[in-house]
Amino acid sequence: MRSAVQWRLCWENDLRSADQADLSEFFRNTYGRTGAFNAKPFEGGRSWAGARPELRLIARDAHGVAAHIGILRRFIKVGEVDLLVAELGLYGVRQDLERLGISFSMRAVYPVLQQLGVPFAFGTVRHAMRNHVERFCRDGRTTMLTGVRVRSTRPGVYLDLPPTRLEDVLILVSPIGRSMDEWPSGTLIDRNGPEL
Repeated sequence: MRSAVQWRLCWENDLRSADQADLSEFFRNTYGRTGAFNAKPFEGGRSWAGARPELRLIARDAHGVAAHIGILRRFIKVGEVDLLVAELGLYGVRQDLERLGISFSMRAVYPVLQQLGVPFAFGTVRHAMRNHVERFCRDGRTTMLTGVRVRSTRPGVYLDLPPTRLEDVLILVSPIGRSMDEWPSGTLIDRNGPEL
């Protein structure tokens, strides 16, 4: 039986303290299943891990937050090309809803991206998530790129670590205002900031 969810699009400034607390708990529970380290950024009522989103698409049902995706417009550099994208991140679905197809409801984000007027949506996921995200690529709206590394700044200052990190991750790109043929070639994407 599917859970009846209500989707809400909100600007970051419109979230109340109670919303932030609910999201913080949602992320601790969702990301904490893969290790306590992954839940740590969401302690103390914090509902973001790196860069703070500009917009959030939040699904709720009778049990609370059901799903979430964050959106942040930013310029990235792909190879030598500066490119405006809507970075998608902070994706999560509550564990009891994972097999019910709610992840396909995340397609509700596409009209929002069209309204933002960005040429592409961009996101990264760990290789362990490959089977899960390949489903999003079946209808042609999203392309998965491999063999591209991403450089990001760390979300905090750590005296024992370099200020940036380089990751080998899966890249997800959705053409919004342009065609996929216009995505620049390159084996390095520079976020010039922390990941979402």
